[in-house]
Amino acid sequence: MSSHKNALQGAYPRPARRNPLVDCPLTAAFAAVGGKWKLTIIYWLAHEEHHFSGLLRRVAPISHKVLTEQLRELEADGIVERTALGPVPMPVCYRLTDYGCTVLPLVENVRVWGVQHLQRVRGDDASAASALSCSGAIESFGSAEIATYVAPTGGRR
Repeated sequence: MSSHKNALQGAYPRPARRNPLVDCPLTAAFAAVGGKWKLTIIYWLAHEEHHFSGLLRRVAPISHKVLTEQLRELEADGIVERTALGPVPMPVCYRLTDYGCTVLPLVENVRVWGVQHLQRVRGDDASAASALSCSGAIESFGSAEIATYVAPTGGRR
């Protein structure tokens, strides 16, 4: 078995996820941030940038493979930026892009709704959770940051 790979890791861009209904903004949003893990990944990246292993711990019980796939999709949509920090084996760091920060109000609103839903379903204080839960508010965004984002010309963002 050869150890040679056909393409260097990270050497080719991934296409963004397809939007099944071309003119529907809801399906466009779900294509970009929908799924089981993406909002949680964005939540933790809103607090600080993370190495892959740090995200793997924070977003547990996600598998290594699924986290890799989700990060690649978020990177392809311009929401997450992957930065190589050294030589092979290359430690990498992930952080939200300026465009990714525009998703934070959505993530915070979903988080607040989730707390209220847990309180309704369980009938207890859902905010008293473990350190790895998503119970803390995202406070690193403001309406001014969101309102001033301008999509780059020539792109689809």
